[in-house]
Amino acid sequence: MQNPESKKPAIVIFASGSGTNAVKLIEHASMNNTYRVLRVFSNKKNAPVLEKSQTRNIPTTIFNKEALYKSDTVKDQLEELKPELIVLAGFMWIFPQDILAEFPQRVVNIHPALLPKYGGKGMYGDHVHKAVLENNEEKTGITIHYVNEKYDEGKIIAQYETPIAQQETLDSLKQKIHQLEHKYYPIVIEQLLKGQHA
Repeated sequence: MQNPESKKPAIVIFASGSGTNAVKLIEHASMNNTYRVLRVFSNKKNAPVLEKSQTRNIPTTIFNKEALYKSDTVKDQLEELKPELIVLAGFMWIFPQDILAEFPQRVVNIHPALLPKYGGKGMYGDHVHKAVLENNEEKTGITIHYVNEKYDEGKIIAQYETPIAQQETLDSLKQKIHQLEHKYYPIVIEQLLKGQHA
């Protein structure tokens, strides 16, 4: 008999850092029982996301630039796992063209601003929030988008906004953005797996 678990759509997660978004995706999967997280890939062997994933019984893989860009090591593992989506959660490297070709419109990323504003190379984390504050923007937010061969230029799937208060600080703005990410990223991934986004 086929395991009913294996019928649920599956994702893999790529993360480089603390893994807060990865954890939210894993927890959403276990609480709502709508998709599976097959594996978490990281390009940093000391990334906190690895331990957080393992304590939630999600297998992990550490890889380097050679494995991603100069050999088929990562690509072969992905082809074997056959995820419906590859979900980037704080993954800082540009995704290789051969994997994008193998998984067209199936690699998804989250960006802490309202693209096309504040995107591109070097625009990540605090760099984004500082630029938003320096430009006296009235609002910011998050963008969930498909990944292509250029930083932050893939087709937008969804955006969620938050106003910027007059006394906004870097820390308070980061907190607002994290709340949006943690709330909406798992929901949008679930909707994509159900075919509810174009």
